[in-house]
Amino acid sequence: MISSNRQHTLAADLQFEGIGLHTGKQAQLRILPGEANTGYVFVRKDLEGAPSIEAHVSNVGETLRGTTLQSGDVSVHTTEHVLSALYASGIDNAVLELDGPEVPILDGSALPFMSQIEKVGSTEQEADRRFFKVRKNISYRGEDGVEMLIVPLEEDEFKVTVMVDYNSPVLGTQHARMENLGAFKTDIASCRTFVFLKEVASLAEQGLIQGGDIGNAVVLAERAYSESELKNIAQALGRETLNGAADQPGVVNPSDLRFPNEPARHKLLDIVGDLALTGRFIQGHVLAARPGHAANVAFAKELAKVIRAQEDLPDFRTDRESLMDINDIAAMLPHRYPFLLVDRIMDMDDKSITGVKNVTMNEPFFQGHFPNNPVMPGVLQVEAMAQVGGIFALSTVEDPENYSTYFMKIDGVKFKQKVLPGDTVVFYLTLVSPIRRGLVNMKGRAYVRGELVSEAEMLAQIVRDRAPKEES
Repeated sequence: MISSNRQHTLAADLQFEGIGLHTGKQAQLRILPGEANTGYVFVRKDLEGAPSIEAHVSNVGETLRGTTLQSGDVSVHTTEHVLSALYASGIDNAVLELDGPEVPILDGSALPFMSQIEKVGSTEQEADRRFFKVRKNISYRGEDGVEMLIVPLEEDEFKVTVMVDYNSPVLGTQHARMENLGAFKTDIASCRTFVFLKEVASLAEQGLIQGGDIGNAVVLAERAYSESELKNIAQALGRETLNGAADQPGVVNPSDLRFPNEPARHKLLDIVGDLALTGRFIQGHVLAARPGHAANVAFAKELAKVIRAQEDLPDFRTDRESLMDINDIAAMLPHRYPFLLVDRIMDMDDKSITGVKNVTMNEPFFQGHFPNNPVMPGVLQVEAMAQVGGIFALSTVEDPENYSTYFMKIDGVKFKQKVLPGDTVVFYLTLVSPIRRGLVNMKGRAYVRGELVSEAEMLAQIVRDRAPKEES
């Protein structure tokens, strides 16, 4: 569980060195503390100008047997293991300097990274941690029966449940589960990447697993292999021997699996590393059937869309102190009963404003709209929205009591759901463009219980229509 609400970075530098799983090239990785709100950033120190790549799902390139970050001609391969370690350790910000094209594979798991992170510790930063609280189910369905789903949790935890099925005599259906990020180090971090022996030659021909061996991957044989077959596979990798026994079906590595379901647990590890690319600590329960990097990334992109939409939302809490009450509002707006349609202003800055309307059965418009089926008229929702925008506009002049705002244009009006007696409507308006010559262009949205009920884009003009009162 990520219990802190503040961002953290590493307390000291870390250094790792080793071969890349797919490129087969040696590389040194330095992980340095990062500034608040920077997230994870890879830097290719071996290239001219030391170009950087933000570890975000929008920068993902290839996903074949690993997750590659790409920006122009610059790439970093196999990022998922180190990212899962940083994420599960509660590190928000870090700079990852590489002198090669791929993160060292080390033993094929996340444990070497996580152990060193734990050893140096972390430092709290002066910035709020960025969470993504799942509010409704989000799903993804890909090819070959791949399904991924995230569902809300009452508690603020990140859970993952994985099912894999390879239709294999040595690796049948397996499940793995992580109850929270706190369990990652003990239950997931040590689980290594894996490959079927029958795939090795083909992957090598594709230019992959050039640095793979039984020291950094679990190799599974579905049948007995002859010495000549093993020699041919080794030659495909540019090796003299595989240094493993495959005279019977099972694990080729001399050591046993670290868990009976180590492959499923490693798939869970990959999910954590790939979802770290959302840039948010997720609070929800991920359920994944037959996942892989392509599906993980596609799912992360779906989450990123929801995150962008969700973070462009107001604070829906109405049980907090307001910025303006009804008396403050009446002092600024000329509207009066029954046409004053905003009760409180909760927040306002230089680009947005949030207002509240408590809808009761005593509203005069319910008498005729409609008998025995009271519904707040859409036109009055837009009017209430405009009044909130009017308060924003008038707050930009020194003597708002001498000004009014008038509609010039309304575009993109949409009504999504009915507003009924007992509803509390939260109006959130954002400035579309800077105010010029008294013209105010705002995008307005109305929400009930966090769900969008109506929206519109409005253009209004601030007009001085009253002379300043002379001082007595």
